[in-house]
Amino acid sequence: MYESNPLRIDNSSYLFTVFTPTYNRAHTLDRVYESLRKQTFSDFEWLIVDDGSTDNTRDLVKEWRKKAKFPIRYIRQPNQGKHIAFNRGVQEARGELFLNLDSDDSCVKEALERFRYHWVSIPKNKRSQFSAVTCLCVDQFNNLVGDRFPHDVFDSDSLEIRYKYKIKGEKWGFHRTEILRKFRFPEIEGQKYIPEDIVWHGIATQYKTRFINEPLRIYWTDTSSQSDQLTRLPDPSRNAVGLLILNQIILNNEIKYFFYAPTKFFLTALRYARFSFHQGLSKWDQLIRMTNNFARLLWGMMIVPGYAAYTWDKKKMKKRKIRLLK
Repeated sequence: MYESNPLRIDNSSYLFTVFTPTYNRAHTLDRVYESLRKQTFSDFEWLIVDDGSTDNTRDLVKEWRKKAKFPIRYIRQPNQGKHIAFNRGVQEARGELFLNLDSDDSCVKEALERFRYHWVSIPKNKRSQFSAVTCLCVDQFNNLVGDRFPHDVFDSDSLEIRYKYKIKGEKWGFHRTEILRKFRFPEIEGQKYIPEDIVWHGIATQYKTRFINEPLRIYWTDTSSQSDQLTRLPDPSRNAVGLLILNQIILNNEIKYFFYAPTKFFLTALRYARFSFHQGLSKWDQLIRMTNNFARLLWGMMIVPGYAAYTWDKKKMKKRKIRLLK
């Protein structure tokens, strides 16, 4: 603990809250614990929100709390989806900086120390303009996952990175907790899936991120069997609400980036129509949700392909259900 830590701009108890949402991941959660146990920087708490696990997650965390040299807080809630767990974590966090580390991943032992270094490297009089520091990821075989940033230290935002610089692949980083409390995930009754980009894109319209070419997170690639993957294929109709919201936000708020990535925006317009039809929205309802004429034009051009994609979804999911019943 560093009670007089000069880096803090509020009265947080810790510099970092490392947050892990989990659901039936007792068999992988030790990756997070072991990563945090080895950290070279100790001003952090580990906050776990258990989204209704039915395995032995609670008992496992109970044992770790007895021997860990860092604070562990465990909160259990009924199964409602990762976005609800994330909102709860942000609400409960006692750290100034909020770092999400998923329950099946790990990080290098210097991760928090390096994040701290890059955060304090931002001039103090400019730090309020920044929300985040974001780094690279490697897989469990130490292969880089995704693209590098244009420079080793690069100040931008996630929208420019996506559209202008066309950076792809897994990334990892923290956000200031106070900002995440202003950009919460929408909580819609019965919906367990809300795309994370809804929050990240909103933050990017107001705050900068410092991007660094350091691989600090270990992203464990999925090695499950093909039959397991079939069982977990997403049902577009079940996820349609969140995907509709995301594509509507992109068309309404990010259209200025069209000429950097025209194909992406045409596909966004298609997806907007596709998921709108899944929600039973009429063409008029879809039209009036657009807030600029260019978005309306793209939507008008892609509404027929969007309806075709919706029809294909229905046929595909019907076939999938038949296969699973065999």
